[in-house]
Amino acid sequence: MKGVQSPARGRPSKATKPTAAPRSRPVRLPFPMPSPTNPEFEAHEGSALEVYHDPYQQHAQYQDHGDFDPEAAAAAAAAAAQYREQQQQRAQAQTRAQHQHQHQHQHQQQQLDLTAASILASVHLSRQLAAKTPARHANPTTTVSTNASFSTSTARRKEKGNGFFDGPVEPLSEEEAKANLDKTAEERKVDVSEAKSSSSEAPPSGNNSQGQGEAPDGKGSSAAGGASSGSSNNAPGDGGRRGRKSGADRALQKPVVPEVYPQVMAIPIAKRPLFPGFYKAITIKDPNVAAAIMEMIKRGQPYVGAFLFRDENADEDVIRDPADVYDTGVFAQITSAFPVHGETNSLTAILYPHRRIKLSTLIPPGAQDPKKNDTESEPVPEPIPPKTEDGVAQEKKGDVVASFEESAVATKPEAAAEKFEPTSFLRKYPVSLVNVENLAEEPFDPKSLIIRAVTNEIVNVFKEVASMNSLFRDQISTFSMSQSTGNVTSEPGKLADFAAAVSAGEPAELQEVLSSLNVEERMQKALVVLKKELMNAELQSKITKDVEQKITKRQREYWLMEQMKGIRRELGIESDGKDKLVEKFKEKADKLAMPEAVRKVFDDEINKLAHLEPAASEFNVTRNYLDWLTQIPWGQRSAENFGIQNAMKVLDEDHYGLKDVKDRILEFIAVGKLRGTVEGKILCFVGPPGVGKTSIGKSIARALNRQYYRFSVGGLTDVAEIKGHRRTYVGALPGRVIQALKKCQTENPLILIDEVDKIGRGYQGDPSSALLELLDPEQNGSFLDHYMDVPVDLSKVLFVCTANMTDTIPRPLLDRMEVIRLSGYVSDEKKAIADRYLAPAAKELAGLKDADVSLSDEAIEELIKSYCRESGVRNLKKQIEKVYRKSALKIVQDLGEDVLPESEALTEEGKAALNESEKQENKGKEPTAAAEASEKETTETPRVALKIPDTVHVIIGKENLKDYVGPPIFTSDRLYEVTPPGVAMGLAWTQLGGSAMYIESILQSALRPSSRPGLEITGNLKTVMKESSSIAYSFAKAFMAKEFGDNHFFDKAKIHLHVPEGAVQKDGPSAGITMATSLLSLALDSPVDPAVAMTGELTLTGKVLRIGGLREKTVAARRAGCKMIIFPEDNMSDWLELPENIKEGIEGRPASWYSEVFELIFPNLDREQANRCKICEQKRSKKENDAKEEDDHDE
Repeated sequence: MKGVQSPARGRPSKATKPTAAPRSRPVRLPFPMPSPTNPEFEAHEGSALEVYHDPYQQHAQYQDHGDFDPEAAAAAAAAAAQYREQQQQRAQAQTRAQHQHQHQHQHQQQQLDLTAASILASVHLSRQLAAKTPARHANPTTTVSTNASFSTSTARRKEKGNGFFDGPVEPLSEEEAKANLDKTAEERKVDVSEAKSSSSEAPPSGNNSQGQGEAPDGKGSSAAGGASSGSSNNAPGDGGRRGRKSGADRALQKPVVPEVYPQVMAIPIAKRPLFPGFYKAITIKDPNVAAAIMEMIKRGQPYVGAFLFRDENADEDVIRDPADVYDTGVFAQITSAFPVHGETNSLTAILYPHRRIKLSTLIPPGAQDPKKNDTESEPVPEPIPPKTEDGVAQEKKGDVVASFEESAVATKPEAAAEKFEPTSFLRKYPVSLVNVENLAEEPFDPKSLIIRAVTNEIVNVFKEVASMNSLFRDQISTFSMSQSTGNVTSEPGKLADFAAAVSAGEPAELQEVLSSLNVEERMQKALVVLKKELMNAELQSKITKDVEQKITKRQREYWLMEQMKGIRRELGIESDGKDKLVEKFKEKADKLAMPEAVRKVFDDEINKLAHLEPAASEFNVTRNYLDWLTQIPWGQRSAENFGIQNAMKVLDEDHYGLKDVKDRILEFIAVGKLRGTVEGKILCFVGPPGVGKTSIGKSIARALNRQYYRFSVGGLTDVAEIKGHRRTYVGALPGRVIQALKKCQTENPLILIDEVDKIGRGYQGDPSSALLELLDPEQNGSFLDHYMDVPVDLSKVLFVCTANMTDTIPRPLLDRMEVIRLSGYVSDEKKAIADRYLAPAAKELAGLKDADVSLSDEAIEELIKSYCRESGVRNLKKQIEKVYRKSALKIVQDLGEDVLPESEALTEEGKAALNESEKQENKGKEPTAAAEASEKETTETPRVALKIPDTVHVIIGKENLKDYVGPPIFTSDRLYEVTPPGVAMGLAWTQLGGSAMYIESILQSALRPSSRPGLEITGNLKTVMKESSSIAYSFAKAFMAKEFGDNHFFDKAKIHLHVPEGAVQKDGPSAGITMATSLLSLALDSPVDPAVAMTGELTLTGKVLRIGGLREKTVAARRAGCKMIIFPEDNMSDWLELPENIKEGIEGRPASWYSEVFELIFPNLDREQANRCKICEQKRSKKENDAKEEDDHDE
């Protein structure tokens, strides 16, 4: 604000408001007295309106005028008091505003100071030490402070008259930059003050004595940065351009560097050396070196020697041994230094190398003279003499770098410039100092053909690299602009340095370029390094092109599709697809018979979808939900077939035997035919593996003409698999039941839930509990899936479950299912299944469908007896397939390639592919793109089945069966052909069917009168079976005492009872009568018939209880060659239900008490002999012997 002084100064200004009236002439108040809120009152506020503070004085004044009114005087007094109170409040508010404004100004000033400091700290160009011109030092008595590092504005104004600005130009000084900032802040302060004090008085404006606005401290500011620095004649300022040249002019100036600088601080460089004329930033981590650098900058001596480490992995900031670095380095100037962010003792310094130097002597850290380490008494550095005009002219041919300001080190008298060492102050720091000598290039002929040729080659390589690498292009452009001659070929030495500086070569190669003083040799070495850089650029370009070529096709297709979409959108041919999506969902919903509740949810979701943006995340969630909602077959059912004859035909085609299961299924279908539906039924097939539980479910679906869907819950631990996920989760899906409805597209499919007895339980929940709702006929009419969140009717779905046993099925779940048990197949059934189903399928699978290869009935029986004893036929199927595979191999090996040539097995496409591959192999080249595409399209060579000659005949019989499947796995279930006393055959049930189980009992030691009885049990028996052995032992002792009282065997016998196959865990109560028989056989010394097998639980009183698995145990007894089987009488119904082919050759004898079992086992027992006690006989014999000896002694 030119010409206006701050009101705080109290000086007059050009105020537009009227002058205040003196207090000696009070103004007469009008009546009635205006209120403070009256606009007239507001208009007079702060102007000439004044009121006496004393109401009596005001009263006297009005009385003197002759129109005194007491009431008016009282009103005036009240108004005056109110006005005084308001004035005090306004004064306090203004005071607070001034304090706040001062605080803001101080904060702004601090921010400006920090900004100025950061600007000065980040300046990349240091100040030079040499004097500017002789005119500046014409007056030897003019000095400045010894600690001033920069020239000031005061010195600039003092030297202005001496023609200082006619010489070299320097950048803006530190004081000038700070003055500019102060001036800007002062102007902002004035503007704010004027805005705040718009209602206060302002003195009239006028020009000050110096013609410039003063700063708050009373000093004039050197307005260097704007046009607001007016002069005494109110002329506009020069904007700080006086004494400064443009950026381009300053860039063409070279800093004045001392020619001779014998001793400098040495800084080692890692990885790559520095080259003259090219900046390099380094990081100093040694705090001593960092402190020394800051001291050097402070003293105006920012010069160091930079030498390359010989070891690439070295990481130090000092040189301890001259052998650690190369002796050729550069004399560099520290243009700027600033601390590393986040590290206190680290420093980043920017170096500008000036010339090559050679290391003469190293003064490692700690080797300085301690006497000279005191720098407090050091003299001030003597300024370096200014260069002559010839020197300055010679410097104009140097590198192009930004100019440096000179320091403000004052000229000292000649007497003070006694033997001064510029780097003597560094002796107090543990840094490495070196004595160096300058290295000059060897003279060369600029017109040398070799130099010109190498120069042209370097330029050509630069062009090639620049065409591949944009970074090189920018560096080359900068280097070309920096040449003073404008021609890069006129200075081959610098061109070689530039080539090495921008190349990523090995450190040793780059150091050789730096060490070469012969220009021709240096250029040739630089060319080698640059050639390697060109090879790297070509390789990088090749890799880039290869990658671009791979993705170009996909990018091109993407852009074309996007353009096509845009064109269609502009033509109105296609919208964003949301409208079509809504219409599609509505059309699908119109075809479905959705319940009312589901239709309401559908309408709500479709309206939401219509108002959502396609890019919204909720859009995809709603779209997926509507898709699932319209995929469920609401009201769509398949026509069912309740024909009994059709069902019998289907079941007989798919399965052999299983008469009881087929009858139960036919009953189920007959009930459905009478009712018209089979709703509310959940079947569960329980049986050993391989008996056809899963295939029966599929046959039922085929017989009823229902869609079939199967999923297994074995090991399932996540409830979401049954009831689905919440829609809030990413990737949520409905449960498996809803997925089954979507796949089958009917409301009445047959869903088979496999392995329901192996369902798991985890932290995600209990899936068996989720099945309760699914399999309950009273609840599944409105099944609620978590994802669908609408009731789904599953009452028309027929659920069939399979399990190997019912022990692990939860009781509530088992209660909801109708269990149908499937027993294992007997040998006759296995043989029939092998003949009808397994052998033909295996023969066709082995490629022997039309070949004369047959598997005899004896071989099948041998397979069933000696290789496959499980209840199912799964293992039998594997063995039959193995037989036919072995047969195919033998046929191919016997006939050879002449009868079955490989070429005849190929189709036309296969032959073409084979010929193409042979051509590629012959060429020995990489496959072309067309060949690769052909290989991708033809995943495998097409082939045809070869016809086996009619002369081939293969018959697999019992004799040669072991050549195909190896030796028998099972020899016989009968361990004993003749059983000794104490051995009895029992029967066991396993998941693979039934098996024979022997019980063995022996006497551990001979019977003596001194023996103690006992029972030891082995054979990997579990708790229930151990209890059965104890019960059998107690019952046997009681039975012997009752039936054979004179036999005291158990009173002195120590018995060991064992069950063979100790690796197999055994448990169950059905071996009770077998254990008791084994113990009684040992006690009576009478063997058991080996053709007799038994099973049944025994109580302490001798009662024989019911057992399970009679069918499997009967099959096992028949397989072991038994003629009689003893079982509980309670199982007589199970025995009668057994097919005659299973009972053929076996006599079944039921028993209710063990006495009946004893009579069947020992029919011809000599009771008199059994009632005799061996211990008693031994005692009687001993007494007779003793009596005889006494008689002989008496004689």
